[in-house]
This record gives sequence, C-alpha cells and structure tokens, in this order.
Amino acid sequence: MTDADKFLYGDRSAINNPLAQADWSSKKLVWVPSEKLGFEAGSVKEEHGDECVVELTDSGKKVKVNKDDIQKMNPPKFNKVEDMAELTCLNEASVLHNLKERYYSGLIY
Repeated sequence: MTDADKFLYGDRSAINNPLAQADWSSKKLVWVPSEKLGFEAGSVKEEHGDECVVELTDSGKKVKVNKDDIQKMNPPKFNKVEDMAELTCLNEASVLHNLKERYYSGLIY
C-alpha cells in the first residue's frame, strides 16, 4: 500500500465485523432530520399511521417524525465506502454521513 492509498481505502476490517452487522439488522435504524445537525441517527420504536416514534441514538430522546421525513440507514459494512454508488440506501443523509466519516478518518479522496 502506497502513502496515497491510505487516504483512499483505510482499514475495512473493523467495518466488516459480523457482530456490528447483526446488531444493525436487529434494529430499524434511520436518519431523522435535525435543525442543528442536519440529520441524526435513530431507531424506529413505534409506527402510527403516517408518524413514527424514533429514539435518537446519541441522546436517547424519543421524537415523533412523519414517515416521509425519515431516511433509511445503510448497514455498517458501507461505512466510509469509497464509491457511494455502492450504498444500498442512497439518500441525502447517508451520503452526508459517509462524507463526514471519511473526512474525519483522513480518507479525503
């Protein structure tokens, strides 16, 4: 691996962890719009007609959100993926999250 490659690929071993995949599949993880952060991660706890009750991952706070405003979250194996066309859920929140994760990990290209 060359010096330039570390900015493209990174270490994918932690991302391909089967335990992380199992944890993800047992929850209904979504992105919820946030005025402060753009989008926040959460899990759907209840569904009532056009509304869902979502528990935010970071704060544990429960919020009511319209189903049309929720965006699906990708499995952990897609975190920091180089080619975002590979994302199973190609939406605004997932693209922004992937760019942020790659930037903070030094995978800027």
